[in-house]
Amino acid sequence: MVDSYRGETAEYDFLNYALFVTFFPQLIAGPIVHHSEMMPQFASRWNLVKNYKNITLGLFIFSIGLFKKVVIADSFAVWATAGFDTATTLNFFEAWATSLSYTFQLYFDFSGYTDMAIGIALLFNIKLPINFNSPYKALDIQDFWRRWHITLSRFLKDYIYIPLGGNRKGSLRTYTNLLATFIIGGIWHGAGWTFVFWGFLHGMALVIHRFWKAIGMTMPKVLAWFITFNFINIAWVFFRAKEWEDAIRILHSMLGVDGIVFTQEYEKYLSFLSSYDWISFGQVTQNIGDGFKVLIWIIVTCILLLFFKNSMEKLKNFKLNLFNSLYMIILLVSSMLLLSRKSEFLYFNF
Repeated sequence: MVDSYRGETAEYDFLNYALFVTFFPQLIAGPIVHHSEMMPQFASRWNLVKNYKNITLGLFIFSIGLFKKVVIADSFAVWATAGFDTATTLNFFEAWATSLSYTFQLYFDFSGYTDMAIGIALLFNIKLPINFNSPYKALDIQDFWRRWHITLSRFLKDYIYIPLGGNRKGSLRTYTNLLATFIIGGIWHGAGWTFVFWGFLHGMALVIHRFWKAIGMTMPKVLAWFITFNFINIAWVFFRAKEWEDAIRILHSMLGVDGIVFTQEYEKYLSFLSSYDWISFGQVTQNIGDGFKVLIWIIVTCILLLFFKNSMEKLKNFKLNLFNSLYMIILLVSSMLLLSRKSEFLYFNF
């Protein structure tokens, strides 16, 4: 509607418009598509021809997305829900396991959905834009938003940030526009103070990052990644919490306010710590269940995200061979075996 008002659209046929707004693969949660990248594809006669390469690519990326959602995201969902919604108190390790579980659940849930949308669209010879590019590898907050929900970042920039003035009216106005854009982005996700504060945190982080770059400051890459990732993880606590008090409770526990529990087998080595009231020995994750399983999943997932190619990189380099065929079959079968357990798409809430 905005582009039509500006006179930037060239396609007004009602049936084509109806096709654009009802094309189902990305309709619920993205990628957020632009008419200029979709209408030419709908109009192309070449896309009316059966394309076995696109069908193969579509099934391949769909299998990765389904595995991400059903196997990985839904596994983390159990621990995230237990920590945020069920447990009344959490110790230090439980709180970090809870926040990281949600951080990974959200990524694999949403990127899994996006992969499935891209895969289904390819079955129709339609190419949807990339929406995730290993966001947790980001070395700064600006880099994160270039990698996370890329089409939302594009939308916020084109329809909020630039109309507000962008970076064309001086540094102070640029900082104000950034902050306003992300607060509006927070409200877009939900009408609650936790979403507003999440948007405010990211807006302030971008303002600080711009100022940091303006004065020429740098830091080692490992430290930059560590700070960026932990900021994102902490900010997700406000995004996930149902109430402000829930977010504060999780953050208090992440700081060790509610105590630190080490597993019983380490007591003989760390017995000198028993003199501190806030340190004890026992079952580390009893309030969120599954013992060390959640910790193992977190470690393995970190390795997977940081040192392996993402799904879009795999799609770009895909070749139909025995290995990739077996890989696709294993992902599909293992996902289908777990389809019966309770599951929800997080972004249905937004």
